[in-house]
Amino acid sequence: MGRPLHFCAMVAILLHWAAEAPGANCTVTSVHKTPLNDLGPGLYLNLYEGGLYPHGLNLPPVPHETEGVARARGIQPLDINGAPSPGGKIVMLSIGMSNTTQEFCSQGSNEPCDWWTFMGQAATDSRVNHTTLVIVNGARGGQDAATWDSPDDANYDGVRDAKLTTKGLTEKQVQIVWVKEADKGPTTHLPAANANAYGLESRLAAIARAVKVRYPNATLVFYSSRIYAGYATGVSNLNPEPYSYESGFSVKWLIEAQIRQMAGGGLDPIAGNVDYRSVAPFLAWGPYLWADGTTPRSDGLVWLCSDLDTDGTHPSQSGEQKVGTMLLDFMLQSPFTAPWFRAACPAGPDADSDGVADTCDLCPNTISGVPVDTVGCPPAIPGDMNRDGDVDSDDSTAFKTCDTGPNIVVRSADCVRADFDGDGDIDQTDFGLLQRCITGPNTPADPSCAN
Repeated sequence: MGRPLHFCAMVAILLHWAAEAPGANCTVTSVHKTPLNDLGPGLYLNLYEGGLYPHGLNLPPVPHETEGVARARGIQPLDINGAPSPGGKIVMLSIGMSNTTQEFCSQGSNEPCDWWTFMGQAATDSRVNHTTLVIVNGARGGQDAATWDSPDDANYDGVRDAKLTTKGLTEKQVQIVWVKEADKGPTTHLPAANANAYGLESRLAAIARAVKVRYPNATLVFYSSRIYAGYATGVSNLNPEPYSYESGFSVKWLIEAQIRQMAGGGLDPIAGNVDYRSVAPFLAWGPYLWADGTTPRSDGLVWLCSDLDTDGTHPSQSGEQKVGTMLLDFMLQSPFTAPWFRAACPAGPDADSDGVADTCDLCPNTISGVPVDTVGCPPAIPGDMNRDGDVDSDDSTAFKTCDTGPNIVVRSADCVRADFDGDGDIDQTDFGLLQRCITGPNTPADPSCAN
C-alpha cells in the first residue's frame, strides 16, 4: 500500500527546501585579503591603509593611549545611582547581533552562558575580577547596527528591563561596552563612494553616542569587526565577503575619527562628533577577529569551515570559543582593561605567584630596577620610555634611537610610544615634551607634565 499523497507531497517540499537551503561553501578557504593587523602601511585596493590605528600601526598614538589608560585606572564600583561606592558594581555590557551573543554568552542571549563563550570562560577564570565586576550580555539575534544607533531604539529598553534590572543593576552602573556589529544584506563594497563600509562607520559612531545617552557613566567602548565570511553562500549571505572584511575599516575609521578630532582635526564628515569629553565614550579596538580563512594570520589565527555553522555566517561552537578566548585574553592583557577586569593581586613583583611578572602585576612595575610587563603597557607619563616611573637620561638615550625626524612615520612598536604628540613621527617637538617631563633618576614625574 502506497503512502498517502499528502505525505509524498510533504517529502517533495522538504527536498525542495533542502536543495535551496543555505549551506557553507567549504571550498572558499581564502578571499585573498590581508588582515588589517598584518596589512600595516600597505594599501587595500591601493587606496586604504591598513593597521588598526593611524599610520598603519596596531598601537594607538600616545595621547589616545594615555587617555584610555587613565580612564581604565579611574573605573571604580558605582551604586545604582551612579555614585562611587565600595559596595557597588562595575558593569561591562555587550551590544550586538546574533554572532555577538553567540560568542559572548549564548545563542539565545540568556544565561546560563555556554562554558566555551567569553562569559562562560570568564566565569571560571581566577584571574578575572569576580568581586565588583558584573558582565552582562545585551546582544541579541537579528539586531544589526541600525537597531542600536539611537538611544530611543527598543533594544536599550530591552537591555534595561530584561538584563540589568533583573540583576539589581541600573544603566548608571554601565561603564564598559563591547560592540560587535554589522549591517544586514550589504550591497555595495569599496571603493564605491556609497560603499556599505562608510554607512557602517556612521552607524557605529551613532551607537557610541547612543551608549553615552543611555549609559551616562560609560567611559570605555571597545569595537570588534566580524569574523571570516568566505564560506557563506546563497541566501546565507547576511554579511558575506568582502563586507565582513571591510567592516574592519569601518571600525578603524571611526576610532581614527575620534583620535583626529581630539587632536584638533575637526569633525569627521562620516562619523560626526565623537568627542570623548562630552558626547561619546573613549573608543578603541577590542580584539581584531578577521583572518583570511585557512591562511594563517601573523599570530596564527585561522578560520576553518568547521568554525562556522552550516550557513557559513554564524560561528559554530569552535568559532564561538575562538572569539570568546580572544576577547578574554584582550580583557586580561590590555592596559585599557586590566586595571578593572583583573582580580586584585597581592603586593609584590610577582603578584599572582606564578613565577612570571605579567599583566596581573599592573604596569609600570619593576624587579631590581628592570621594567616588567612592558609589552602592551604605555609609559606612565610622556617621556618615560623605560616605564620606570621617572624621566631621566636613560629615557633620553632611548628616545634618540627612535628619532625619525619630521614627517617620517615611525613603524617600530618599540618606538611608537615616543610619538608624544601623536602626529605619526618622532621629532624635536616630541623631544621638547620629554624635556618638560624630566625629573631625574628615582624622582616620580607628574603625568600631566606635558600638558
